[in-house]
Amino acid sequence: MQVSFVGLDISKQIFQLHGVSAEGKVALRKRLRRAQVAAFMAQLPPCVMGMEAGAGAHHWARVLPQSGHEVKLISPQ
Repeated sequence: MQVSFVGLDISKQIFQLHGVSAEGKVALRKRLRRAQVAAFMAQLPPCVMGMEAGAGAHHWARVLPQSGHEVKLISPQ
């Protein structure tokens, strides 16, 4: 099952990933440390990623498209 959409919950050290297929079925649940995120996401095929906008999210919105992902920042309101 291929991951089409990923929700990324960022924090200081531990990040939670939740990925779903195009059909909406859970395809990925992963807990990663900050240092592991870029390498793990580089292994995934390009997908759409959503995360809450914030200071750290803008950094990841610049890093993750280098692996072919499309990043959508969501307002925290």
